[in-house]
Amino acid sequence: MTPPSTLRRGHTHVARGASAIAILALAVTAAAAIPAQAAGSTLQDAANDRGRYFGTAIAGSRLNDSVYSTIANREFDMITAENEMKMDATEPNQNQFNYSQGDRIVNWARQNGKQVRGHALAWYSQQPGWMQRMEGPSLRQAMLNHVTQVATYYKGKIYAWDVVNEAFADGSSGGRRDSNLERTGSDWIEAAFRAARAADPGAKLCYNDYNTDDWSHAKTQGVYRMVRDFKQRGVPIDCVGLQSHFNPQSPVPANYQTTIESFAALGVDVQITELDIEGSGQQQAENFRKVTQACLNVSRCTGITVWGVRDPDSWRASGTPLLFDGNGNKKAAYTAVLDTLNSGPGTDPSTPPVTTPPVTTPPVTTPPVTTPPVTTPPVTTPPVTSPPPSGANCSAALTIANSWPGGYQGTVTVTAGSSGLNGWRVTLPGGVSTNNVWNGQISGSVVTNAPYNGSVGAGQSTTFGFIGQGNAPSGATLTCS
Repeated sequence: MTPPSTLRRGHTHVARGASAIAILALAVTAAAAIPAQAAGSTLQDAANDRGRYFGTAIAGSRLNDSVYSTIANREFDMITAENEMKMDATEPNQNQFNYSQGDRIVNWARQNGKQVRGHALAWYSQQPGWMQRMEGPSLRQAMLNHVTQVATYYKGKIYAWDVVNEAFADGSSGGRRDSNLERTGSDWIEAAFRAARAADPGAKLCYNDYNTDDWSHAKTQGVYRMVRDFKQRGVPIDCVGLQSHFNPQSPVPANYQTTIESFAALGVDVQITELDIEGSGQQQAENFRKVTQACLNVSRCTGITVWGVRDPDSWRASGTPLLFDGNGNKKAAYTAVLDTLNSGPGTDPSTPPVTTPPVTTPPVTTPPVTTPPVTTPPVTTPPVTSPPPSGANCSAALTIANSWPGGYQGTVTVTAGSSGLNGWRVTLPGGVSTNNVWNGQISGSVVTNAPYNGSVGAGQSTTFGFIGQGNAPSGATLTCS
């Protein structure tokens, strides 16, 4: 927002008597009536007044919901596609790229004067089926080609990319997650960042992960060591994304601001990228306030993105973790965030403002004192796969990729028989409840192909994914036609 114009002091003649007193009183009253800066009435306006953005994750399928799109347009100035720009959506078949769903998000954002965070170029999860079956040098080349092609296509339209997502393991090791990408060589993350920089030199390049909010945790320290190494060796990295998924079992840590400060001191921006906090009422509001204040207190914390618009839109809707309820009403958490943004940095006496310019000597890291709780999804669990029925020209297999209290992520692999497919439909098992599907279109319990993945060659496969509510099905059978 533009600050109101200020009073200018000019040359005046000396006034006498009551006229002079009246003029002086009028001037004092007018000056007092004009604030130094008007309070922002929306999240984006209030954050912009503090030199930051406030964003949300958008699902393209919900943009036709007028309540949803109205809130998103009014309140947020940074947009992240929930699933439409991930690897399985943008390259469903090798070297056959499809940007239609991602373009819908990007075009809506740009038409409404917003910026876009790109999510995500390289990830162990939500890989297309053809990539899941690859290993070694061929996978490395395919990954780098994907990074290059997608970043080049969106060149000039993306504020920041999550170049690599969730590459570190949970637990006490502080090491990398075992994945097909990691097995191509431990320099794969560096290679992905260099490819992204070459493809789009103007975008900020971020590493993004969850359970990295507590400074004492081994996973946080592992990411910190990687970023420090990258900065020392000139690997192009501009920012670190803290997903910051919180719940009563994994609350906002007391040292959250220390984590932000420590990464910022390496000379990178910090972005809170996927914020949601389960709970309700004033307790939830206080947790949102803590996160917002911590970001305001560190100059290189450049913005906050909440992962969804309304509670029912969340991937963990049962925890009511967002700022708007199912009817689109502002919650107490919304008011807490807006008031904190409007009060400006440094108003919380327990967390004074801190400016963290880049330094050449990084702070001494503290070894983790406890094994970090792994309560924030996604949690890697052994896949549960339902075998496809035999003898059909179309088969479908369900794998539970991740699960957490109250929900899970399912991946369905659709495989063509001997004659190939020109369109497919899969009936989900009874008891599956979802309204969040990608790479497919859902009606009731039936998912049909998206416009770009209906053609499947003989013996080939494609995938779609969904977020389910409740407990993950075990041994479920899917039908495909």
